[in-house]
Amino acid sequence: MVVAETPIVKKNHQIAVAVNQKIAQLLIEKQAMTHIAHRLSISTSTVIRKLNEFKFETDWAKLPEVMSWDEYAFKKGKMSFIAQDFDTNSIIAILDGRTQATIRNHFLRYPRQVRNRVKFITMDMFSPYYQLAKQLFPHAKIVLDRFHVVQHLSRAMNRVRTQIMNAFDRKSHEYKTLKRYWKLVQQDSRKLSDKRFYRPTFRMHLTNQEIVAKLIGYSQELREHYELYQLLLFHFQEKQADQFFGLIQDARQTVNPIFQTVFNTFLKDKDKILNAMELPYSNAKLEATNNLIKVIKRNAFGFRNFENFKKRILIAINIKKEKTKLVLSRC
Repeated sequence: MVVAETPIVKKNHQIAVAVNQKIAQLLIEKQAMTHIAHRLSISTSTVIRKLNEFKFETDWAKLPEVMSWDEYAFKKGKMSFIAQDFDTNSIIAILDGRTQATIRNHFLRYPRQVRNRVKFITMDMFSPYYQLAKQLFPHAKIVLDRFHVVQHLSRAMNRVRTQIMNAFDRKSHEYKTLKRYWKLVQQDSRKLSDKRFYRPTFRMHLTNQEIVAKLIGYSQELREHYELYQLLLFHFQEKQADQFFGLIQDARQTVNPIFQTVFNTFLKDKDKILNAMELPYSNAKLEATNNLIKVIKRNAFGFRNFENFKKRILIAINIKKEKTKLVLSRC
């Protein structure tokens, strides 16, 4: 028996070499595997087999000086841990869970002398990470993400506004305007627009600044908390640490309990917030990676297999796209 051979298809294979190359090229992009299979007129199993050919090995002898920690949703109610190199944006670890045991068991595989090289770890305000990071990386400083500090203040301001709004009658003008223009109360007052438009709720032409002035005029408590909120935003964004924490200390006993809870959290994590104000590191790059992960997940309509999801993330981020001749560009 003689079998014909051709360079188009490998021996004992039925899928053309060019199609296999095209599968690898499309896996780098944010496309669902079923879509790739349909586009190339092959089975989904063929695409999965090609995906399994990608191998990613962890270098246990190297860790970056600046690392970012965060989590993303794998399934409903199921969070996964992700760590990224701050400078190169390459993924260091993707773990099936964010429990302390899972994270500890992974990073303890690195020798202690390697872990001692890590100098900074950026993360959000998820407190279980704090003690764990100090145990694993004794020489590292924890830097809280600045966005999450502002987010805590913003949410506190919104809850105070809601509390005051609910004290008014639902049919009253005050209730309706506080509900309609809630975003303006949370916005930085320096960024409020001074353009005048007709506002149906007030039946007159007003700027955003004038609307806010009317809203805080409904309640002395709302006015005081709004002014405090704006002052804290200003000091934090201008990196004036002494004024920021001094204002918190002075107002802590007199503010609404909602703000008291936030202030107590800030004072407890003072050293980490100071690092955020003094150092040029944040979780911004890792948040961008998380957005990419959400796109991959959405395009695939979710993943049942964690390893497949992990490989798609590593392919999309850790594999550099090189300028090569496009294969089957008309497919």
